[in-house]
Amino acid sequence: MCGIVGIYTHQRRDIPEQASLALFAEQHRGQESCGLAWAEDGRIRLLKAMGLVKEVFTSDVLAGLHSHCAVGHVRYPTQGGATLENAQPHLVETLNGPRYALTSNGDLINYATLREELNRNHVYLASRNDGEAMIRLLVHLLEREGMNPVAAIQTLFTQLEGAFSTVFMTPDEMYAFRDPYGFRPMLLGELEDGWAVTSESCAQDILRTTNIREVEPGEILVFRPTGMTSIRTDARFFRGDRRPGTAHCVFELIYFARPDSFQYGKQVYRIRQRIGQTLAGYDDFTPDCVVPVPDSSNFIAQGYSEASGAPYSMGLIRNHYVGRTFIKPVQQFRDESVKQKFNPLAGFFTGKRVVLVDDSIVRGTTLRKLVRMIRSAGAREVHVRIGSPPVKFPCYYGIDTPTYEELIINQISQEQLRIHMEADSLKYLELEDLLGIVENGSQFCAACFDGRYPVGTPIPGKKSQC
Repeated sequence: MCGIVGIYTHQRRDIPEQASLALFAEQHRGQESCGLAWAEDGRIRLLKAMGLVKEVFTSDVLAGLHSHCAVGHVRYPTQGGATLENAQPHLVETLNGPRYALTSNGDLINYATLREELNRNHVYLASRNDGEAMIRLLVHLLEREGMNPVAAIQTLFTQLEGAFSTVFMTPDEMYAFRDPYGFRPMLLGELEDGWAVTSESCAQDILRTTNIREVEPGEILVFRPTGMTSIRTDARFFRGDRRPGTAHCVFELIYFARPDSFQYGKQVYRIRQRIGQTLAGYDDFTPDCVVPVPDSSNFIAQGYSEASGAPYSMGLIRNHYVGRTFIKPVQQFRDESVKQKFNPLAGFFTGKRVVLVDDSIVRGTTLRKLVRMIRSAGAREVHVRIGSPPVKFPCYYGIDTPTYEELIINQISQEQLRIHMEADSLKYLELEDLLGIVENGSQFCAACFDGRYPVGTPIPGKKSQC
């Protein structure tokens, strides 16, 4: 799960700066590295670094950069590691200089096979990131096989298994395409003099685009000086055992997307409110307060409060200078972040029956510490409510959930987990209720909850190397 941006206009202007603003709006989707590639004088320039967007793309760095086209990325590492080599965009140089750049959000199940096939064709990779494999294959098809870009992308569809929302650029053109099953979000918006492609609508908002729509699963968008063209890919290019467009990641709506975004045709904050309202219906008591684990659970807790009549309270204060705990790449960093990230309001919890609301339990690290923190602050009872079903299976499509054995719900029973967290009760959202809340539940991938993987045949206990 990462954030991507692509901007194409008919005139040279401050497009790199605009792309950096869009990346900043998507910072919640990845905090380990960021990068921009832009067209300049018939070549492509690249700047990427470890760190946050505002740290890397300062006003001094962006001053004087003008282009008609730029692509960008914020990275949340899955199994490729948080290194500069794995950071995106990826750039490929030819004899004529830097000519191609690519940025992508997702994960490929068949990355290892793809890498081996590239090696057999004497195409070698410098990173462990699937984005590099994709651009190397595309350039191979363009330069050695003589294909045009659309034919090369369609060929890519026949060889990739997994999730990819991707932007590919040359010095003159830009191409945006999305895997046929629509795992990861991708939106198109119009600018006064061009177009923007982003992972979330909050980035479109900051660019002030109009006529925003989803890039359709399997769609290829071609941006040229003559205008934009949409190409719907024939089903013969698709791989997998589900209908095209029927594998939207439901976890995006629960956790990853910003609440002000419009994702898969849904207002994210409204989905989260409905989750909370449903959770409240599971209980036959009214707590003294409903407290979210900020920030992704805020609207879930708000929905619970509205349905139960219990007051909504920000009893835990979050330090916003600490990143999202879930997407920290190393467990030690997650543990340390919990201590630094939250602090209870002094005197607030004393003698209260508390419903503590979180979006999910993956490893169980955060919630156990928070329940203890709230009890130490004087709470009489702590009841934990989770806005998703138990996460029982690893994700192979762009989210860094651990192996099957490492997921805490597979190690101990729900009752043992309650005892482990020292909670008075623990309840999850039922999967049937979740799919009813999002509507058109058959169009969503819920493999992390039910193990029904839409594409490919993941090996239990293994993670892809992207």
